[in-house]
Amino acid sequence: MKFVAFERSKQGTGASRRLRITGRVPGIVYGGSAEPQMIELDHNALWQAIKKEAFHSSILEMELAGQVSKVLLRDLQMHPYKQQILHVDFQRVDANTRLHMKVPVHYSGEEESPAVKIDKCLVNHVVTELEIACLPADLPEFIAVDLSGLKKGVSLHVNDITLPKGVKVVTHGKPNPVLVSVVAVEEEVVAPAAAPAPAADAKGKGKGKK
Repeated sequence: MKFVAFERSKQGTGASRRLRITGRVPGIVYGGSAEPQMIELDHNALWQAIKKEAFHSSILEMELAGQVSKVLLRDLQMHPYKQQILHVDFQRVDANTRLHMKVPVHYSGEEESPAVKIDKCLVNHVVTELEIACLPADLPEFIAVDLSGLKKGVSLHVNDITLPKGVKVVTHGKPNPVLVSVVAVEEEVVAPAAAPAPAADAKGKGKGKK
């Protein structure tokens, strides 16, 4: 994806506030051998871009002052209740430096799996995105996972899936995290209605006489 950014000269809270009033979003580009650079973007164009999944998980082409460079979206600061982007951060991409990125997981085929089609199990997507490490050229927009082989009582783990070439999952010490769990749906057993309890004797039957 490609977007256009503009050079920003003024910094500070007041300058950023005035910039937002004009329909622009303050931002910064950092990383690589160059110094951090202050930028601004058109709010409406950026608002439409962030609705696309690829804008968050793929390498972007940023046009700035007539030059195009490759960057990654690293942070978005949103207004607490307005539909407004307050600030945006981008990181420059070095072709020879491995990236750590979170990318979405796209599941498919679960309706055709034995777990769902035959055994009527419930499939729970425990993980909807994965943190991966790879070179920029190998960065996928998403990880595709086929669930057509799911069986009753068997969960799907990270080690069970095939990753794109050059991609490794970062698990932060967890040996083999669960991606998808399969839960059997037990038929509800209706218990018979309990017999009504005998009414208590209004005269206190069973009590000793004075």
